[in-house]
Order: sequence, then C-alpha cells, then structure tokens
Amino acid sequence: MSDKTLLFVHALTGLHPGGGTALGVVDLPVQRERHTEWPLIPGSSLKGVLRAECNRRSGKAPDKCPEVLAAFGPPTGSASEHAGAVTLSDARILAFPVRSLRGVFAWITCPGVLNRLSRDLAIVGRVALRDVPNPSRDAASCAASSPLVTPNCKMILEEFEFSCDEAGASVAEWIADHAIGDQDTRERIRQHVAVLHDDDFTHFVRHGTEVVARIGLNYDTKTVRSGALFYEEYLPAETLFYSLVLCRRSYYKQHPASGAEILEWFRSRQIQHLQIGGGETVGKGICSIQFAPASANAVQ
Repeated sequence: MSDKTLLFVHALTGLHPGGGTALGVVDLPVQRERHTEWPLIPGSSLKGVLRAECNRRSGKAPDKCPEVLAAFGPPTGSASEHAGAVTLSDARILAFPVRSLRGVFAWITCPGVLNRLSRDLAIVGRVALRDVPNPSRDAASCAASSPLVTPNCKMILEEFEFSCDEAGASVAEWIADHAIGDQDTRERIRQHVAVLHDDDFTHFVRHGTEVVARIGLNYDTKTVRSGALFYEEYLPAETLFYSLVLCRRSYYKQHPASGAEILEWFRSRQIQHLQIGGGETVGKGICSIQFAPASANAVQ
C-alpha cells in the first residue's frame, strides 16, 4: 500500500482562501503565491477542515478519536505531545475557469502548472504527465472535438482570441480520470480543457477572479454602517486545485500505525465535500474533494 497520494479540490461555489493583506481596492484578497501570483489554498486551511470533518464522522467528542489524533496530531495547546502523521501541502492551482464565446467556459491550464504537477507526481510515486503541450502566446491546445473552438479554428476567451491546435487531449483526459468525482463533470472536462501559454494563463488567474462588495446595514436608516463596506475577492466556481498528501507512521502511542495504514484510514472516511475558506454562511467555499485513484499510474 502507498503512503503518498494527491488530493484534488474542485470548487463548486465561489471560494475565498483568504490572504490577510489588503491590496489596492480589495480589502480581502485571496491567497496567492508570491512569485507567480497564482492562487492557492493554504495547507493549514485544508488540514483544519479535513480534521474537523474526520472528527465529525468519528461520532466521538472533538479530538477524542485515536485515529484523528494519530493522523492530525493533538489539539491546540498540546502540540508538544506528538506530531501528526499526515502532511498536506498547499493546494496548488490545476485549472481555472474562464468564460468562452463557445462552449460556455473553458478550464485553462499551462505548461508551468503541468510541469510542476509532473514533478509532484514523482514525489508521490506516480508516472509524470506525457505529451504536455507548449503553446505560444495567443495560442491554445485542446481536444480535437472541443466545443470551445469556432468554425475558423479560433478560441475566444473573455475578450481575447487564440489560435487552436489539437495537442491538449491527453491533459484533459488525465484531469478527468484523476481529479473529478462525478461522471457528468468528468465528461465535460474532457472537451473543455485548454492549455495556454504561461503568460496568458497568469493574466487570467490574476484578473479573472470575482470581487464582491459586502455591506452591513444600519437597520434604523437602511444605510451602510460606518466601516461596514468592504470588498472581498473570490475564486470562481469550477476552479481546480491539488495537494500533496504524505503519511508517516503514527507518533501517537495509543494508536500505532504505518503511513500506509494512516492513508488507508484517511481514504476510508470517503469525504466527498468540504467547506473551505471564508463565506460559509453565504454559501461560499463548498468544494468537492477527490483522492487520486489508489493504483492508477503508480511507479513500480
């Protein structure tokens, strides 16, 4: 049994993994990598919501389940007792939804994202992606029969036009087979993935988010309370991320287990949906999660 895998996160509603630092007119921006400006979900946020869901499913009082304590470590204030067995990396961007003239919207990705994914696949003992396209600026690679393509072999994303080739089918197939849980989305993604140049991808993930005004009202005057107007940034629904999951042996003396046993217990929770990030009470951050198939493309 393996003690390493990937965990995929598919945003079903707008997602706000907060950054904590106001930039320009946006009071609450999303978390981004410093060097690429690509959005991410902090590993601490992902680990926290997974711990809470595992606690809930255990049917026991919070942090009284030995499997949870072994996997995630002791509760806050007792960290010196032992380390948790599960390591979760920051969830990295895999594909980003962008409005399309045809086909409604595309999931875009780029060689930089896919080459990094291949490197991370090697870490978890899986075969790297093959035949990663490398389109030039203002070009897109997609499946041969993609409904995103116009009759003159162009793709219109937002207000930008891209010439198309048919080199992106293998990428779309891989994402559909590994990252998506439900059959309808899996079939859709096979035809709606477009691989863009790194710079074109970066432009969309930098400027293609949603900025929403949030207010609090003075109920006597029906006007905005002083200081209650702020702007919050959300990643759009359908954004895809992945995280590395690495499991060590348990350090919790009351529940010894190998890394492979810890990961198998984690999988057996069959967690399919989580709420991640801010805006829980307004329906934000509802995500589908999916472990990579247990045996697919494993390196022997």
